[in-house]
Amino acid sequence: MTAAQLIVLRHGRTAWNASGRFQGQADIELDERGLAQADRAAAVLAELAPTAIFSSDLSRARQTAAPLASRCGLEVQTDRRLREIHVGSWEGLTYDQVLGELDDDLRRAYLAGEDVRRSPTGETVAEVADRAAAALDEIGLDADDGSTVVVVMHGTAARVALCRLLGFPTETWKRLSGLDNCGWVSLERHRTGDYWRITQYNATAPRR
Repeated sequence: MTAAQLIVLRHGRTAWNASGRFQGQADIELDERGLAQADRAAAVLAELAPTAIFSSDLSRARQTAAPLASRCGLEVQTDRRLREIHVGSWEGLTYDQVLGELDDDLRRAYLAGEDVRRSPTGETVAEVADRAAAALDEIGLDADDGSTVVVVMHGTAARVALCRLLGFPTETWKRLSGLDNCGWVSLERHRTGDYWRITQYNATAPRR
């Protein structure tokens, strides 16, 4: 069995998004704008009649999934593998603060786009790609034939997982624009059933 369509949705805005802080796996809830974004996305995505909704187990993702689940009469199924990249001691820091903490060699590597571990206790992009892409692949393959499944996750994790799922080199994620809060990527299964392809990237619901 396999889904015909996967919708990978980034969570709505949080206060840390608004202030430019690294969130990683810190359990930050949506702010007022984020809740409104989730409602608008739900109104659009409900029209696709999804048969299943999966989410990272972090609050901001579950809160984003909730209005869609309510509209569709579905339960949200959580999966820890869909979490954002773990940034360890970088949590709560701004970009400039993180750069200030790195030694010269790490700073150069990070600015050059190399796969630097996000703090001594965090993850690498390759590690995130391994776990998050495995989750997406499993979710898609276990779904009812011809169905649409929505997966709510996080910005970096979504981009690296999509690259891995689509067979792109992992470093390709840097060439994809960041997803807006409550922006989504639509994937369709090719008619041969052999691979996924992108049909929409960073789509968002219109403001009401």
